[in-house]
Amino acid sequence: MPRPADQPVQPVRLGPGRPEPTAAERALVAAAATPGDLTAVAALLDDAGTGLDLPLTGGGRTREQWELLATVAAVDLSAARTVEPHLDALSILDQAGVPAPAGLLGVYASESGGRTPALRPGEGSELVLDGEKPWCSLADLCAHAVVTGRQDDGTRQAVLVDLRHPGVTVSDAAWPALGLAPVTTVGLRFEAVPGVAVGGPEWYLRRPGFAWGGIGVAAVWFGGAVHVARTLRTSLERRADAASQGRGPGPDQAAQAALGRVDRLLHMMAGLLARAAEDVDAGRLDHDLGLVEADRVRGTVERACTEVLDVVGRATGPGPLAQDAAHARAVADLQVYLRQHHGDRDDARLGAALLEADPAVRAGLQPW
Repeated sequence: MPRPADQPVQPVRLGPGRPEPTAAERALVAAAATPGDLTAVAALLDDAGTGLDLPLTGGGRTREQWELLATVAAVDLSAARTVEPHLDALSILDQAGVPAPAGLLGVYASESGGRTPALRPGEGSELVLDGEKPWCSLADLCAHAVVTGRQDDGTRQAVLVDLRHPGVTVSDAAWPALGLAPVTTVGLRFEAVPGVAVGGPEWYLRRPGFAWGGIGVAAVWFGGAVHVARTLRTSLERRADAASQGRGPGPDQAAQAALGRVDRLLHMMAGLLARAAEDVDAGRLDHDLGLVEADRVRGTVERACTEVLDVVGRATGPGPLAQDAAHARAVADLQVYLRQHHGDRDDARLGAALLEADPAVRAGLQPW
């Protein structure tokens, strides 16, 4: 199949409007056209002089941002995995009123295994980090990152950290997985590393936009599913063209049913994401509502993407996995990326939120 660089940008849209790709989509898709190499994407995001117009979450252009993420993901999920945290970090800093530094940005908020840096006062208004942080993706490419730590009283605090500081070192080796292989993910150790406070204590978790970034990740999953679905569509279109020229049978009902099923799943995901984007920009998804909606959208998109992988795999057989490197890579990448969703645990959190909601606001949380 043609490489992305050899074909026009195919924008992924969440609904009608803006059929043509934006300048940012064109630039980022072109940068993502070399599979396995994220340096062009990182350089594009790193260079403030490019004039790349990146929409921020909650700034009135949330749908445009999620469409951009899905469009890039439909070309290369690793590239989208690079763009997504950068946009998330820009949005977080904008919400906190902290100027964004130049360079590629990351967000490191995992506390897996109970590992998170301790925070203590530094010079002036600085906070100093000491300790480890797991699951730091793209640490080899990011110049700065929003990192969460804990103060002496146990409260969590986000800080903006320069990852080039000599006190930042790698504590865990990069993962050996095939999925998302170009995205280097390591543990980091911080030793007396100064940081700039991003919001106040617990602000990172309590801010209205905390859940919005999680929905943006679901937009990336959706774009990955679009890539996989395009393999099925292209295969059936070729069979239909061959049949019209008398060179073999066209798609049978089973193949047509597979395409129809995948189309329904993609349209469902697009509709969910479009509505969520509209609600974010309209201010209807505050912290509690946002968390509920994020769990709904992420859980539904995760299951739909998993179903797309299954339907396309059954309909196309082993051929694309064995002969189409881009498709095989997209399948492996999406399978790893979807595991960011915690399945039953996230559903349990959603159920608990519905049961614990004040009756006065339950109608806004639970339409049924």
